[in-house]
Amino acid sequence: MTMLLSAFHDTVLSQHAVLAQLGNPTPETPPVADKLMKLVRYFTWFVLLSGVLGITYAGGRFAWEKWSGGGLASPKMVAGAMIGGIVATSAGTIMNAVIGS
Repeated sequence: MTMLLSAFHDTVLSQHAVLAQLGNPTPETPPVADKLMKLVRYFTWFVLLSGVLGITYAGGRFAWEKWSGGGLASPKMVAGAMIGGIVATSAGTIMNAVIGS
């Protein structure tokens, strides 16, 4: 009985396996991939530039507050700019890990 079930199982699976096989498609780049990559590069430069400007602004404000004797709110700005920079620069690594490139 086991032999009969095994033969039936192999026959049914082999018929379905033939129907489910597809050809191996060749990968192609999307039509606007070069423009999209250019946009990503511009965005990367914008993020890096805004991070540098944020840290520079926060540092200047920190010096001004220290010199004028006002309340110190800029250390939070410096910390926020640094954390934002870490997240922004890690985003590419995280996406590469998710995509598997």
